[in-house]
Amino acid sequence: MPGGTSKAVLRRLGDSRFSTVYFRGEGIDIGAGGDPLFLYSEQFPLIRKLRVWDQGDGDAQTLTGLADESFDFVHSSHCLEHLVDPAEGLRNWFRVLKPGGHMVLLLPDEDLYEQGVFPSTFNADHKWTFTISKAESWSRRSINVTDILGGLGGAAEILKIELLDAGHRFRLPRFDQTLTPTAECGIEIVLRKRMPDELIKKGRLPPDGRLSPDDIFVLTGLR
Repeated sequence: MPGGTSKAVLRRLGDSRFSTVYFRGEGIDIGAGGDPLFLYSEQFPLIRKLRVWDQGDGDAQTLTGLADESFDFVHSSHCLEHLVDPAEGLRNWFRVLKPGGHMVLLLPDEDLYEQGVFPSTFNADHKWTFTISKAESWSRRSINVTDILGGLGGAAEILKIELLDAGHRFRLPRFDQTLTPTAECGIEIVLRKRMPDELIKKGRLPPDGRLSPDDIFVLTGLR
């Protein structure tokens, strides 16, 4: 069956921001395994260069040897759940992202993937489960995505948190639905690293200045 990155391609092509905004410049694909993003570079032509970081390159939790703010985008599909300390890993992934750059993550959703059982019977190396936000979870190792993203501080602009349940069949008894061609059983996150001036202004505000009446007419067709 295709991996998480492969399953996401057609869905992402329906959102032009992936090909024009999120995946552009020089990026890093953390924990790519046998399903790297570079296989789909034809679909995302603004990618200039893509480094794969996998087990042979070092610990994905620390990214030792990679300089701060060295990549235009960071991509990771189903890696964070394998780390001993996902919060530290996420901080280091954010550390190597340039201001103005984007991070795109795929994580398993605990209800759609583990389905009430942990340790996971579908992937024994999963050290954590993830949910977008719950007051309580059946999993003793559950992490709220909203909480862990909040730990990145004010520089993290969260653009998207989406439960990928479109291909999930809720009426079926418990089994690993990612073994089917359609089910993603995950959570997709897109965030942006704010520019220094945005932190000063406390938001992504328009540049200083005023549009002339002629500019407004060109943009809107209204006088």
